[in-house]
Amino acid sequence: MQLSDRERFSVLLADVLAFYGQEANPFSASVWWAACEAFSFEQVSRALSRHATDPERGQFPPKPADIVRQLHGTATDRSLVAWGKFFDAICRVGAYTDVVFDDPVIHAVVEDLGGWQKVCRSEMSELSYTQHRFTEAYKAYLQRGQFEYPRCLMGDRSPNDVYASRGLPPPKPAIIGDVVKARDVYRMGAKAGKTSVMYQALNAIEHGQPLIGQPTRTAA
Repeated sequence: MQLSDRERFSVLLADVLAFYGQEANPFSASVWWAACEAFSFEQVSRALSRHATDPERGQFPPKPADIVRQLHGTATDRSLVAWGKFFDAICRVGAYTDVVFDDPVIHAVVEDLGGWQKVCRSEMSELSYTQHRFTEAYKAYLQRGQFEYPRCLMGDRSPNDVYASRGLPPPKPAIIGDVVKARDVYRMGAKAGKTSVMYQALNAIEHGQPLIGQPTRTAA
């Protein structure tokens, strides 16, 4: 929703709570807005209507978590949907092609699992274990909220400079899911991985020399 929707959202929320004999106060209204802001007004309105007519949950006043769960699914639901999308891409695309998913969490999780190439070559006997690690890591990243991720999951192909030396453009990555969202994932992601790995001799660290990859400081 946009800020321009806040007034009619407040009216809608007041009407829904009045249906259950309750009133909205400033604090509860702010919590409701924060929880529902990511969705459109129409989505929230329909979700509130579905809650009111739900044979089991509808007898109780809605809470923000009820509506978010309805619109977004639980973390477990989302992790299983993401696994399905990821596994389908493994089967259809394979290890030799770069991929960009429409979900940045998938990028972060796949890097934790060792990268696109490694996961694509996992043994079928390890599939259930890989799924467990994937879904658990996915839920952890959802809970974290903010994290770094690689903008593209690299396939097992020649480096870009090999193509450039032959006057050829590098192959384009396969887009998995919504094209617009995948472009945002690519645009917002890091060129390298989430964690920079630096090497330095132990004696250099002990003597306070700067780590490789870190800038040296000069005296003012």
